[in-house]
Amino acid sequence: MVATGHEKGHAVMKLLRTISTRRLLAGIAGLVIAIAGGTAIAFAAAGNGPVPPRESLAQALHQAATAPAPTGIFARISFTNHLIDSSDIQGTDPILTGATGRLWLSPSAHELRLELQGDNGDAQVVVKNGAFSIYDPMSNVVYKGTLPADNGGTATNKTEPVPSVAQIQTQLNQLMQQIDVVGPSPRNVAGQPAYKVVLSPKHSGGLIGDVQLAWDATHGVPLGIAIYSRGSSSPVLELKATDISFGPVSASDLKVTAPAGAKVVRISSPATAAANSQAGKAARKAMHARRAHVEVIGPAAVQAHLPFRLAAPHELVGLPRQSVHLLDWSGSPAALVTYGQGLGGIAVIEQTAPSDAQSQSQNQAGSGLSLPTVSINGATGQELATALGTVLRVPNGGVEYTVIGSVPPTAAEMAAKSLVR
Repeated sequence: MVATGHEKGHAVMKLLRTISTRRLLAGIAGLVIAIAGGTAIAFAAAGNGPVPPRESLAQALHQAATAPAPTGIFARISFTNHLIDSSDIQGTDPILTGATGRLWLSPSAHELRLELQGDNGDAQVVVKNGAFSIYDPMSNVVYKGTLPADNGGTATNKTEPVPSVAQIQTQLNQLMQQIDVVGPSPRNVAGQPAYKVVLSPKHSGGLIGDVQLAWDATHGVPLGIAIYSRGSSSPVLELKATDISFGPVSASDLKVTAPAGAKVVRISSPATAAANSQAGKAARKAMHARRAHVEVIGPAAVQAHLPFRLAAPHELVGLPRQSVHLLDWSGSPAALVTYGQGLGGIAVIEQTAPSDAQSQSQNQAGSGLSLPTVSINGATGQELATALGTVLRVPNGGVEYTVIGSVPPTAAEMAAKSLVR
């Protein structure tokens, strides 16, 4: 299980490192929308309709898990996105600024369509069987890619039994050692009887404050998600349903045809093609086989596998070092170093820096948006600062450092300066 988690983490970070700025921002927004749209339709104003009876959280979750799934969902929505301050980027993108729109979801077909309506055209997000397509009307570009695969899954689609109320309560008791949970509170959301809970970290949650969730008491379908930054009364990300209905969704409503002349950009990296080649598959198979027996951890053990000098101080911006793990970056060794605990911690990815030609190629496509640059001890890096955290990547001396954390930019920059010498 640990290896699977690392695979997912470094797969996401490889995407962050190799795609251009516009692809990065569109991809972040699109995946957030896809995840939120696929699992939740955030809070509309509490309705005056029926509300469910008051239940314990374990009982309410058990009822949701055993409720019959709807054949489809249609909703009118209003999407708000304050994740990235518009002053931090040059250029505009409607997906990043939020809009009103519509959502269609067909669970049986594994398809989702989200339409955000803007003055300059409608942005479209389509997810089907793990593949996504994002249309940006401002640039008339369609971004296509695939969501990270669950490598920990099995080849068969076995249905796991629903835990009992007692088993759910046991898991909640463990969760509540780290998370404060308020609710569930009965209410009516978009005309549906629903429950709402508020989650907040007991200890350091970094920049993350509350996460508010709501779900339909009858269908067991999540109805709401709103993410708040620490100390803010307004959500950073929110999807509001102004109207929602359940029933079959026609195939025509799930299809989108890009306008004539739209450019298609595939969100992938050169390493993706290598990983899909026979040699790449063989290398990954060998690495997975080795991981099944041993995991390389600790500064000395990890350093022995790296072609560059590992930077892993005992402390980083006041946070103690927690772990050092070797990563397989599509056949190339890299390191993951973590500091602090929980959401308030910092993760550092260290890997061989791409060549100048590779960097230029990766940033040619999708011009129009650019991230601010930042000087780290004389080296030039790129920084994506959001209301919920910061990603900073900087190459130096043949090594690329990526600092990730739910921390403000100043903390990420201080951490990077401690690494880049």
